[in-house]
Amino acid sequence: MPGSIRVLTVAADRPGAYPTIGSALLEAPDGAVVAIAAGTYAETLELSGRSITLQAEAGATVVLDGAGAECPTLRAVDGELTLRGLDLRAGDNLAISVDRTVLTVEQCSVRSQTRPAISVHACTAFTVDRCRIGGAETGIVVEGASGRILDTTVTGISGDGIVVALGSDPLIRGCTITSCGGRGIYVYQYSRPEITDTEVAQTGTEGIGVAHASTPTIRRVSVHDTRGPAITFAPGCGGTVEGCRTDNTGQPALAIADGATVEVIERASVRPAEAGGPLDELLGDLDEMVGLPGVKAEVRALVDEIQVNEWRRAAGLSIGGVSHHLIFAGAPGTGKTTVARLYGKLLKALGVLPQGSFTEVSRRDLVGQYIGHTAEKTAQVFEKSLGGVLFIDEAYTLSRSAGTGGDFGQEAIDALVKLMEDHRDEIAIIVAGYTAEMEDFLAANPGLASRFSKTIEFENYSAEELLLITDRMVAGGDYQLDPAAGPPLTAYFDRIAHGANFGNAREARRLVEAMRKAQSQRLRRLGRLPTTEELRSLHHTDAQTAAGG
Repeated sequence: MPGSIRVLTVAADRPGAYPTIGSALLEAPDGAVVAIAAGTYAETLELSGRSITLQAEAGATVVLDGAGAECPTLRAVDGELTLRGLDLRAGDNLAISVDRTVLTVEQCSVRSQTRPAISVHACTAFTVDRCRIGGAETGIVVEGASGRILDTTVTGISGDGIVVALGSDPLIRGCTITSCGGRGIYVYQYSRPEITDTEVAQTGTEGIGVAHASTPTIRRVSVHDTRGPAITFAPGCGGTVEGCRTDNTGQPALAIADGATVEVIERASVRPAEAGGPLDELLGDLDEMVGLPGVKAEVRALVDEIQVNEWRRAAGLSIGGVSHHLIFAGAPGTGKTTVARLYGKLLKALGVLPQGSFTEVSRRDLVGQYIGHTAEKTAQVFEKSLGGVLFIDEAYTLSRSAGTGGDFGQEAIDALVKLMEDHRDEIAIIVAGYTAEMEDFLAANPGLASRFSKTIEFENYSAEELLLITDRMVAGGDYQLDPAAGPPLTAYFDRIAHGANFGNAREARRLVEAMRKAQSQRLRRLGRLPTTEELRSLHHTDAQTAAGG
């Protein structure tokens, strides 16, 4: 089909495939993907002016071994290069060397011996994401380039872990840099990186060294077990150090030379956002959700309040009692569970909860079958959830007014009220359900309403928002939705929106499944093998069939 991506397969023992990566590259057009089967490929590759993706086949271990060569294992100039899922090795040369190239390295292992593992020079954009770099003289060298190093481990380096030079301004976020003979990160020659939510440990000299008029921003970085100081600034340097933690480093932990102008913002109570991800990234995930403007505003307001309280606590100022328990009111399928899960991660990133874990339960998980059994079950669930979020869906079914029979549900509510008081700062409880029913739930115990700081109302999605949700679900399943499918789907959502059992995003998911079923039936009637494009495409007739139009 016109415009489709060319995929070339490399497999030494597979008839019809290219035997080497080099032979595939000789015939690959720009924009092609070279999919590589499991194996070790003793090759070195040089690309000039090319746009190519090299990636391992699903589940395959692919080693590109340039040991013994007098050139880099992979060299690219003036092009675009994407590497995914590869194990790249070099001997006495670089593993990856790029100039003036848009580079993406994802989930790769990169090793060298006596030279840098990765060298990025004069590139307008690069990304090193979820990689493991090791066994090299220097882990990553960035010179005159802008880009990102994300969630990457650099370890077992004889010299410096990451070097940022020649005015570079990369983002280094969520990384672990450890066991380096020199510095963990060295910033020099007018460079301006942002280093955030990163761990630096076990270095032969300082953890982070700044020199030659550089001005980095260093936020929420943990530096520990270093032979030299945690962070050093040479004369003429500047920048910002904010909310960093140091432990068992050379003294002084923060060494700022005369003539350096560095802003130091101490926020020791704010912990690095580890497994939950950085605070700004989590808020970005919230913003990317479809619709829910009121919910987003309420959550951001809560985050702002918690953040300021933590700053006041660190400054020795008084703060009022704060409850992290919330009520999520609204119809099913409006994103309550997703927002609750994200809220737990936000609380961990803010240093409020140690775990940020998420436990979802309903009536059957809390209510027992005989007197005393419910309190025991409720306590077990509560203790398991300590340090994170306990999300109780359809919580109103616990109250007597729900008419579910007996008072065992009421026993669960009474037990929760006591446990919430005894462990006020160790857990966040979110109860969810229809708006009117949740009012009955709060009336079930005199002390229940006061335990929750806020009710957040989740409104129904509009037809246009449901269409966007549907489109995202389709794309997530590696399908493409025919633009002509928009009108019948929107009309369908408008038609069912006022029904008593309207399920919001659940309706979108049901509709996607129905469209896939309709597509399967349509393709089976073709009488031939469908093309890749046909397999991916959900036609407007599939949408009409699914919507009953």
